[in-house]
Amino acid sequence: MHLSPEQTTANNIAILGAGAIGQLIFHQLADQGVAAKLLVRRSENTEKKLTITTLDGQTSIRTAQMICVDKLVQPLSDINLLIVCTKAYQVVDAVSALLPKLADDCHILLLHNGLGPHIALSSQLKHHGLTLGTTSQGALKNTPWHVTQTGAGISQLGPFQGPVLAPDLQALLRGTLPNSQWCDPILPMLWEKLAVNIAINPLSAIHHCRNGQLAEPQYKSTIDALLKEVVTVAQADGIALDKSALSDRVFNVIALTQTNYSSMHQDVHHQRKTEIDAITGYLLTRAESHGITAATNQALYEQLKQLEQKYLDA
Repeated sequence: MHLSPEQTTANNIAILGAGAIGQLIFHQLADQGVAAKLLVRRSENTEKKLTITTLDGQTSIRTAQMICVDKLVQPLSDINLLIVCTKAYQVVDAVSALLPKLADDCHILLLHNGLGPHIALSSQLKHHGLTLGTTSQGALKNTPWHVTQTGAGISQLGPFQGPVLAPDLQALLRGTLPNSQWCDPILPMLWEKLAVNIAINPLSAIHHCRNGQLAEPQYKSTIDALLKEVVTVAQADGIALDKSALSDRVFNVIALTQTNYSSMHQDVHHQRKTEIDAITGYLLTRAESHGITAATNQALYEQLKQLEQKYLDA
């Protein structure tokens, strides 16, 4: 679906975070006639040339307006949709700092790995509508401003709090993000994605392996135990997940991404802070709130945190 310029002139969109997914969505919005602003922590220039190589091998270059949030003085009163594409552990501080600059009717879409920031932000959002989403689109940075699309995947969005996203913006996002769905309720979909991340990310990071190696027999019992704990905790949180269907989905993702390294593996490999607290950590927090023991997830969480701490302390 391509929206005409007349349909998109009222859609002033900003993307918070210029990582691979943030830049990918910038280019996909541009395909729909929308020039989204990019909000970044550091920018010497007000404009950047952004390059994308798509799945079909085509390369294009577009100019993006960059706004440095650390130097932001003027309010962002013209923005009616803020798409948050930062790392999970950056979300709360980054969005909280921007809230005084946003118009009351600016809608916020969280599009990051894991869960948790939505709870921390919910009490701060007095007027803003909040939509949650997940995307399995793939993108890699070749250089800071050149991304390559590596997978189409699916995207799921849905309402969480406050005013629901306006129908024209819903239509725009569904036309922008390939294989996208509007889901109400959204939390079951996010728990399913959380389960996939819980099963794949820590194991691949700890064992320094590609996703496909997790299909080997020695990992099956661990993945099974991880998913059993997810189902138990989700049920206590009012989310019904089917263990068999969840296992099928995990091993399907492992097969489809067999040559890929998970994002957590890459973070460990490059000695960066991981998103473990918004993935396994979120599950453990919810388990503790219900008095549930999640021993397998706890063990992997502690292993990963120890691994992470070694290089963060170095």
